Amino acid sequence: MNADIDDQIKKSITERLRTAGCVFAEEEARLLISEAQTTDALSDMVGLRITGTPLEHVLGWAEFCGNRIAVDPGVFVPRRRTEFLVQKAAALTVPGAIVVDLCCGSGAVGVAIAKALGTIELYAVDMDPTAASCALRNVTTVGGLVYEGDLYEPLPAKLRGKVDILVANAPYVPTEAIQLLPQDARLYEPMAALDGGNDGLDIQRRVAKEASLWLAPGGQLLIETSERQAPNTVEIFTQNGLIPQLIRNDDLDATIVIGTKP
Repeated sequence: MNADIDDQIKKSITERLRTAGCVFAEEEARLLISEAQTTDALSDMVGLRITGTPLEHVLGWAEFCGNRIAVDPGVFVPRRRTEFLVQKAAALTVPGAIVVDLCCGSGAVGVAIAKALGTIELYAVDMDPTAASCALRNVTTVGGLVYEGDLYEPLPAKLRGKVDILVANAPYVPTEAIQLLPQDARLYEPMAALDGGNDGLDIQRRVAKEASLWLAPGGQLLIETSERQAPNTVEIFTQNGLIPQLIRNDDLDATIVIGTKP
């Protein structure tokens, strides 16, 4: 395929993507062309994207903290704002630390922390079989282990009181607000990865309630939340015996609460 034809194809795909409402149509066209193995495959990929399938599901991967993370259809796509959670967790972690990634989805957060530190003892958990299977492909590349189950339930008992860092990008969208999410999230990502209950904090409450049982003295729980919900997240941490710290990054529109076990 010569360069002129290549440019024509890219221009055509870009226009189709732009008409479908893709804001970064030119960049998406470049990615789709670079990933497609055949013209038929490219046509199928473009068709999926213009009908609303998330780009990451079409490509089969997402870029997160400079890492290419496998993301299968039906798995939550890691958001750029969550890179702030990784940054803060990595800053609090030392090589060799025990790190648990709850509600791990694709495993992106744990993998990024491991790659930032070089070596950690990583355990990732998700209750969704599709997510756990996807996480296995990512987490094992950094020597981590993946467990399928509900929050702490499948973790090895030997970790009780030994965990240095707990990270949880738990769902925090209030149930009534789900309908306001973009179509690619509502239709293509698992509801369990989005819906946080009536006030969006149900899973956070469950994570915080048992955190002290698993954290080592001085260990820390980091949870992503929204700016509006953050004061309530702080209160949840306090009620469960954790010393809370609220941190905000306006550039990424990211808010996290860190809870330290005394």
